[in-house]
Amino acid sequence: MNKNIKDKLNKFIKKGYKAYIVGGYVRDHLLGKESFDVDIATSALPKEVIEILGLDTFTNDSYGSLYFEEGKYNFDITTFRKELSYESRKPTEFEYIDNIEEDVIRRDFTINSLYMDEDDNIIDLVDGQSDLNNKIIKMVGDIDTKCKEDPLRILRAIRFYTILGFKLEDNLYNYIKNNTYLVSTLSNERIKEELDLIFEDDNKLEGIKLIQELGLDKELEIDIPNDLKYTSSAIGMYYQIKTNLNFTKNEKDILERIDKIIKYGIIDNITLYQYGLYACSIAGELLNVDQSAISTEYKELPIYNRSDIDISGNDIIDILNIEPGEKIEEILSDIEINILYNKLDNNKEIITDYINKNWR
Repeated sequence: MNKNIKDKLNKFIKKGYKAYIVGGYVRDHLLGKESFDVDIATSALPKEVIEILGLDTFTNDSYGSLYFEEGKYNFDITTFRKELSYESRKPTEFEYIDNIEEDVIRRDFTINSLYMDEDDNIIDLVDGQSDLNNKIIKMVGDIDTKCKEDPLRILRAIRFYTILGFKLEDNLYNYIKNNTYLVSTLSNERIKEELDLIFEDDNKLEGIKLIQELGLDKELEIDIPNDLKYTSSAIGMYYQIKTNLNFTKNEKDILERIDKIIKYGIIDNITLYQYGLYACSIAGELLNVDQSAISTEYKELPIYNRSDIDISGNDIIDILNIEPGEKIEEILSDIEINILYNKLDNNKEIITDYINKNWR
């Protein structure tokens, strides 16, 4: 355990409170993976957490959790609690408790329900280590109750199947297959957050295959083509899938760029210059163009934007002794294209000579 994290646990313990690391950090620690998201469960109340840790900057919610960043770590500190009722994925009634025996019951999967104390000892109340060793994703408690409380747990199960390469426990698999309708109640935002994580993972095609196998694609209203290709980024997967999910302005821009490149059909100096390396790389994966060739071609571009051209609009006005107008844009575009096609050196004297010969 990182010393900084251990110090935080000890601060609670010295004040007479219980405190443990729980969730994904413990799971990843046992799997030998580095993790920077640290969940701490404690018997201290939120106001006491703030005082003990001396927190000045943090985000808190109405469910007993405090969030803050410290260096490369993201801390989520939650008071032990028992959730009594849910509405729209959120606990509407809960009570603070003083033990992990009840706290563990509210958690999702056994592999995410392992607690670790300040001495790296593991407290396993739900046989999570066995499921971790056997690579099984199993729900804590009653599957029907847990999935109806929060249907996002269904997509989280698919995510862990994808990123960990684990298998869904048979009862969980069959439950999801027979209750796919539950995910239709989720917001587009939550669906996309989970799909982003699935689509970014190297094992994404297996995750997508499971989504189809379970019939979740219909409820999620995503149309996955039979000839779906692997792309290294999520946006390349979204480009191939018909969906009504909401995208950011930047994502929409990249999707539009990819579409234009795909319709153009090749990756050359013009597409690299106009649409950039990122969009061209994704389109290149879909067009089966070698990625190293794209990267090399991009590095060898003579210019990367118009400001790189060794002559300006004002220079053109002086050379031709003309008034500002649309002709300046026309000349610059001509120079730009010729430079990109390596028909014209990006040199002021050479460009000036070109203008005099072709635009007088």
